[in-house]
Amino acid sequence: MILGHMDTVWPLGTLARRPVRIEGDKLFGPGSYDMKAGLVVAIHALEVLQALDRNPKHPIIFFFSSLEETNCEPYKSVLEANAQACDYVLDLEPAWPGGAVKTERKGSANYVLNIRGRAAHAGADPRKGTSAITELAHQIQTLNSFTDYEKGTTVNVGVINGGIRPNVIPDNARAEIDVRFCRLVDGQAIDSKIKALEPYLSGAELEITGKIGMPPLERTEKVVALYQKAKGVATQLGFELGEASTGGVSEACITSALGIPTLDGLGADGDGAHAEYEHVVLPSLATRTALLAGLLLEL
Repeated sequence: MILGHMDTVWPLGTLARRPVRIEGDKLFGPGSYDMKAGLVVAIHALEVLQALDRNPKHPIIFFFSSLEETNCEPYKSVLEANAQACDYVLDLEPAWPGGAVKTERKGSANYVLNIRGRAAHAGADPRKGTSAITELAHQIQTLNSFTDYEKGTTVNVGVINGGIRPNVIPDNARAEIDVRFCRLVDGQAIDSKIKALEPYLSGAELEITGKIGMPPLERTEKVVALYQKAKGVATQLGFELGEASTGGVSEACITSALGIPTLDGLGADGDGAHAEYEHVVLPSLATRTALLAGLLLEL
């Protein structure tokens, strides 16, 4: 399977405000690096093989989605069903800046913590209230303690809100939580801990929603073996192909979790994904096309 997505993070109208431009050997434009260039590489690699009358050993499924940047759930089952018919998955997400492919990606989970307390007058009757915000402060400390940098697990409380006025003991508070993890087992452990949170304050109630949304792309033996094949093709083409790990998720995480050897980051070199300086290094288009074509002949 050759995997990729056609959508970008940019809203309609961005291209009119920030049109494509070329400066030296770089092409700047919204979605150029993530991941329009990868789609170009995928299509041209097959055109090159066709022109040379060289056929890959296996049939190839192109799976280009249109919701990767927002929500994979609507088509996740379709992707899984198609991927399970394949021996390998090659994801044309952009290369790590400098050209490395990605042999490891963190998985992610998202949660919302709603806290209900008891309102009271902050001046006249404060002891009759239960502050949802104070309860949230305790919970944030607990959530932060779940971070384990050695394991590559992070818990980030990224959005909080609560209360209505400074003279009212707040009876509501809310937090949005992002979790990242290198191994699925670690993500499952954090998921259990978050769902088992208990109130610190008498009278406070917790409501926790959320789940693991994307499994990690783990650097398994199958992934490493596929990387070594790509590295061998790169050596024949005269360049060194490195590998990288990243905290961002992609559709490669879904296929890898099925046990299918998956290699990510085979798209073009460049930098600035999701940023206004997003760009593609133009000479890398030919290099990555040759790499993909050669890899398809090896598999």
